[in-house]
Amino acid sequence: MKRGYRRLAATISLAAMAVMLAGCGDKMGVLNPKGTVGKEQLDLIMISTVLCLIIVVPTIVMAFWIAWKYRIKRKQKADYDPEWSHSTKIEAFMWGIPVLIIIVLAGVTIHYTYKLEPSKPLESEHEPITIQVASLDWKWLFLYPEQGIATVNYLQFPEDVPVRFELTSDAPMNSFWIPQLGGQIYTMSGMAMKLHLIADEPGEYYGSGANFSGEHFGEMNFIAKATSQEEFDQWVQEVKDGSEALTQEGYNELALPGVTEELSFSSFPEGLFDWIVVKYGSGGHSGHSATEAESDSAESGEGSDEHAGHAAALPAGQSETETGSEQHAHH
Repeated sequence: MKRGYRRLAATISLAAMAVMLAGCGDKMGVLNPKGTVGKEQLDLIMISTVLCLIIVVPTIVMAFWIAWKYRIKRKQKADYDPEWSHSTKIEAFMWGIPVLIIIVLAGVTIHYTYKLEPSKPLESEHEPITIQVASLDWKWLFLYPEQGIATVNYLQFPEDVPVRFELTSDAPMNSFWIPQLGGQIYTMSGMAMKLHLIADEPGEYYGSGANFSGEHFGEMNFIAKATSQEEFDQWVQEVKDGSEALTQEGYNELALPGVTEELSFSSFPEGLFDWIVVKYGSGGHSGHSATEAESDSAESGEGSDEHAGHAAALPAGQSETETGSEQHAHH
C-alpha cells in the first residue's frame, strides 16, 4: 500500500473513533457521575488510567520504534551486536518505573478504598433517608420504613440527602447498581448489606442488577429519580392515597419468579425486610448474618439490641420466622 493510502486509512480510522467516542459521556454512567461517591470513584478511575498510561504509551511507542529501527534494509544504520546480553540501564528502566507505578497505584487505591467504604455514612447537613432493598426473581422491591410505603422497579428520593440503602435478597444473589451515583454492592440472601449514596442534582438515573441471576436478568432495571424534598413528600403522599397495601400474601406472590412493571404500595407488613433476611437464618447462613450484623453495629455505633428489635417485629403468622429471628438475635 502506498504511503498516501496508509495515511488516509489512519486518518479515517482516528476520525471514526473520535465520532464513536464523542457520545459516550452521557451514555456511560460512571463517566458522568451525579453524586459525591460517583465523582470520587471517577477520580480513582482517571488517576489509575493515567498511571497505567505512563507504562502503556512508552511500551507501545518503543514496540513500533524498535521494529522500525532494526528492520531489514541494506542501508540501515543500526548497530549490529550479536554478543550483547545485558544492560543495567535498560533493566533499571524496564523494572524500576513499573514498580514505582505499582507502589503509587496501590497507595491511591488503598486511600480510596477506605474513603469510599460502602457502609460508611456520608457527611451532609441533611439527615439520611433509609431505603430497604430486596432483589427478587426478577424484580427490585424498595421499602421505605420511615414513610411506610413500598415500590417495585422504581426508586425516588430527595436530592442532596444521603440515602442509606439496606440490601438483601429473597432470590439468587444479585448486585445493586446505580452507575451515576456510585459503585455496586451485592445482595445476598441471609445477609443485610449497607450502601450510602447521594445525588447532587435532580434527575432520573438508570439502575440495574449487575450480577447474572437467570432467564430475565436483563429486565431487572429500574429508574432512580432524585427530586426536591417537596416533590418527594408529594410523591409519598400520592402513593399513600392512591395505592393498595402490600400484604404478606401479596409479598409471597410478588416474590415468585417472574417479571412485572412498576408498582407502588401504600403500606407493607412491619418488619418485612428483617423477615426476608432471617428466613435464611437457619443452617449455614446464620453465621454470616450474625457477623454482618456485628460488623455493621460496630461501624454505625448501633447496638445489637436494635437489630434484635427489628427481628422481633416480624410479620404475624410466621412461626418459623420468629424462631429464626431469635436465633439471629442470640448470635
